[in-house]
Amino acid sequence: MVKTQHSRTPDAHGSGPQPQATTSAEAVVRAQDVTFCVDGRELVSGISFSLRHGEVVALVGPNGAGKSTMLSLLAGDIAPTRGTVEIAGTEVRSWKSGPLARRRSVMLQHNSANFAFSVEEAVHMGRLPWDVDVDRDDRLVAESIADSDLCGFEDRDITTLSGGEAARVSYARTRVQTTPIIFLDEPTAALDLRHQESLLRSVRRLRDEGAAVIVVLHDLNLALRYADRVLVFGDGRLVADGPPGQALSEELVEAVYGQRVRRLEAEGIDTPILVPV
Repeated sequence: MVKTQHSRTPDAHGSGPQPQATTSAEAVVRAQDVTFCVDGRELVSGISFSLRHGEVVALVGPNGAGKSTMLSLLAGDIAPTRGTVEIAGTEVRSWKSGPLARRRSVMLQHNSANFAFSVEEAVHMGRLPWDVDVDRDDRLVAESIADSDLCGFEDRDITTLSGGEAARVSYARTRVQTTPIIFLDEPTAALDLRHQESLLRSVRRLRDEGAAVIVVLHDLNLALRYADRVLVFGDGRLVADGPPGQALSEELVEAVYGQRVRRLEAEGIDTPILVPV
């Protein structure tokens, strides 16, 4: 693997692990030698890395490289075949569902809607892990709806939304959960250009407030612009981990994706642009 250089108080609700307070310099999510197998095939193999508060980490790689599987392992939705995943110093499998839902939130890759809830009701569901405080919850829901550019959609039936609109509702519901750890699986895949940019600017604001964020992205230029760190996956293995400008070199991208690219510098743009050739 290419390796390049670069307080939270205990949970007061319910039973389950009561982790020690952490600082921004300490790992709040840690994967150690994680392998996950299905029918004897390793979907991810020997993965180790950590995530800290105030950091956006992008997982990138080709289709089937293991990114979404890794996110599910980190979230505790599936258990590793070998190795360990820890959240706030405790193995994720040891967390009770309530405390875990107050510690980490997850935006899934697919946003299917089978029941005719309104947008506002769907976003409100993100507050279910917390004790009810009507004024606080209404304020947080309104903020998340505005931040996701959904003002005017509050009464819309979610089964009538477009794919991009449904993705914004899913992000708003994830955001309103107000957890210190946030997992986002391809949140920009269904979005138009403006909403891709606005969603990732929102992610950066959450990072600035101290959140630890892992986001799966396919657009390498978005990873270059918005991530603090990039983890490159290939064939279920972690092949690079470092600052975007170093991890996403022309040579590595070609080796992992089988596609030649050129890195270009553009006037008025702080980060390089990757262009297929």
